[in-house]
Amino acid sequence: MITVKPFYALRPDKKYASECAALPYDVMSSDEARVEVKGKPYSFLHIDKAEIDLDKDIDLYDEKVYKKASENLKKFESDGVYINDKERKYYFYRQIMNGRAQTGIVGCASIDDYIENRIKKHELTREDKEIDRIKHVDICSAHTGPIFLTYRESDALDKIIAEETEKEPIYDFTSEDGIRHTVWRSSSAQVDSKIEKEFSSLDALYIADGHHRAASAVKVGLKRRAANPSYTGDEEFNFFLSVIFPSKSLKIFDYNRLLKDLGGLDEEEFLSEISKKVGTVTEYDGNGPYRPEKVHTVGLYVGKKWYKVHFYDSICNEPKAVDRLDCAILQKNLLAPILKINDPRSDKRIDFAGGIRGLEYLEKRCNEDMVAAISMYPTSLDELMAVADNGDVMPPKSTWFEPKLRSGLLIHKI
Repeated sequence: MITVKPFYALRPDKKYASECAALPYDVMSSDEARVEVKGKPYSFLHIDKAEIDLDKDIDLYDEKVYKKASENLKKFESDGVYINDKERKYYFYRQIMNGRAQTGIVGCASIDDYIENRIKKHELTREDKEIDRIKHVDICSAHTGPIFLTYRESDALDKIIAEETEKEPIYDFTSEDGIRHTVWRSSSAQVDSKIEKEFSSLDALYIADGHHRAASAVKVGLKRRAANPSYTGDEEFNFFLSVIFPSKSLKIFDYNRLLKDLGGLDEEEFLSEISKKVGTVTEYDGNGPYRPEKVHTVGLYVGKKWYKVHFYDSICNEPKAVDRLDCAILQKNLLAPILKINDPRSDKRIDFAGGIRGLEYLEKRCNEDMVAAISMYPTSLDELMAVADNGDVMPPKSTWFEPKLRSGLLIHKI
């Protein structure tokens, strides 16, 4: 049984919505954010990355950064840029990118569902990143960035989404990157009751993106429970802001690898080792870069040539779902034994590129600072869910979701 509640949203006045909406704090550097907000005094980056309004040399984790974020949020509210909705409501958020739409329900998920693993995870989190968002949420007393959740299927929720998004939206704009963003507010208390009931019939939700934000929101909730031992469970800190999508509407992009060197091997030796230990290697004779067409196949760019590498069946028949992932097979059979890259999280000899950049980007990097690249077949939602159901952790850089949810459209105050 899953709990997802409607909430009192803090949200932009309609005339400010397109300016307020911003990419998540963790997809750009502080310098990039400073450029992004030029001419945009109400960009949500002034809250999510408040260091941009302070001295350029300030430590990103300085207490002043979080206090500035809180100060900016309060100012946006007092200036009328943000308004408080007077009723608890659900919202619907649609993004359209390159003709493909994904529409999710915005509500507040339960920290208890997270703790008791009804909200399932597939990634490890880093303590320093958690501490950063814990301070941000706690000092702002708000969830500013939504967690990206998904569920397997629900015809009833699909029907509600279809009906409610036929009505007049509260926001509808296209951002500078060409993505259309549309937000609706639920139309009645009866609709809200139906949504809550249908979520309660689900067995699980899955984190698609936002593991650090989710873990941090939960830890702030637990901290506030400890400070309020007579809590009832209904307080806002018991829930965290989420956008929850049907899995069939989502798309995972490839997450590709770039190699700084070949581990002391020349190109011929490298290809020979792959042929011995990993799979069949065939030079690609098509035009342009090679994009894998199926699972257990990768592209390899080295020596200004593209190759197809099809993994041997013997290294793919692992009993656990997580070990059958292409990125896990690659790590176990190529990166670690051939290149001695044992920890891709920290090894400086490997870099990663989200598929949204295109495969030509891999060639470009190999002409600049890398010597080889590996193009991957995207991980599927079914694979992600199977790993999460088993309580396992996916290898780093396994999934890349697009489009990214915008922060600043709906905020949950705690």
